[in-house]
Amino acid sequence: MFQVDENYTRVSEFVIVGFLNLQPKYFDLVAWNFFFLYVTTVVGNLLLVVLFALKHSLQKPMYIIMVSLALSDIGFTTVALPKLIARYWWNGGSLGFHTCLFQKHMIHYFGSLNSLILMTMALDRYLAVCFPLRYPMWMTNTTMTGLTLLSWVVANIFSGISTVNFTMMSFCGPNQIIQAFCDTISLTALVCGDTRQKFNTAFTVAMFILNVPLAFIIFSYICIVVSVLRMSGGQGRMKTFSTCATQGCIISIYYIPRFFVYSARFFPNLTMTPDKRIVTTLFYSLFPPLINPFIYCLRTREIKQILIRWVCYHRCDELSLFGGNGVFALRTSSPGLVDAPIIGRHQSDKGHLSRDDSNRLELLRQGLSENPGRTCGITP
Repeated sequence: MFQVDENYTRVSEFVIVGFLNLQPKYFDLVAWNFFFLYVTTVVGNLLLVVLFALKHSLQKPMYIIMVSLALSDIGFTTVALPKLIARYWWNGGSLGFHTCLFQKHMIHYFGSLNSLILMTMALDRYLAVCFPLRYPMWMTNTTMTGLTLLSWVVANIFSGISTVNFTMMSFCGPNQIIQAFCDTISLTALVCGDTRQKFNTAFTVAMFILNVPLAFIIFSYICIVVSVLRMSGGQGRMKTFSTCATQGCIISIYYIPRFFVYSARFFPNLTMTPDKRIVTTLFYSLFPPLINPFIYCLRTREIKQILIRWVCYHRCDELSLFGGNGVFALRTSSPGLVDAPIIGRHQSDKGHLSRDDSNRLELLRQGLSENPGRTCGITP
């Protein structure tokens, strides 16, 4: 144990400082950027959750883990960004002692959870590519649900140990957190006494929860690459490589900057100013949740087909044209999509249409011609 100087005043609250060198005239601009980032992230990930709940065809192991990742991303951004937005909108950066510890716990909880989810996702891809015949028997909805729930429970253990340790530490000096939110590194700098042992313990736990899943992810990708190279079909090989390359970029963004932030103090030549550390932390923390819905969801065929059907349905309902002697009928051929007939002029009478109606008709034809078998078709 360390001695605490009785002349110090015990800290009862912390203050989120954020960027040290940011001029006050840019506070509103930064707050609006973080606000739009938060809304976009939540809406994009929430879209996947809603699709999964409404469409029984998406209730498969691959989408179960995607929904788990989406919920984790929503949780992280909700814990991290509102207080940061408040800090720059109306200087509301103060946090109570236990509120700050709770935020620190949840920040590291969702960070650990994302690492475990990425490992589970790598396991799913590894079994699907390397053992395609046994994959349906091994990776069922029940199995994936169990792995997902296990990840949510195990992630709480690692962050919980750190949080319990911080409740037994004394904060008796400065209370300004030079970071965008409460985390282990920023709080450790405010602890009284020698903090080397505490930081080393936190660093060991962080590296374990990051490097163990990362090691398995690298192993699975090596196995996937070997299996893909043995494929005879070039199209299937390129598709698999494209998917793996995209996921590999997201994994690199998640792991590599995080390693440098935690390891900076162990490398004397690696200098990182507070503002650079904040930017790096925000980059690897907020950029993956922002683009995950597009990388993992909108690239999948089933979700794209569902969205195309929705767009087609509303387009068919809104672009109705009336009048004239000739007519054409618009029909739908998508399974489960209600027929939406549209009455308009025949193509031979297109010259009698107004310019606006002609443009709308041409837009409709171009949009439907991209996927005529699964959306809508125009029958003269």
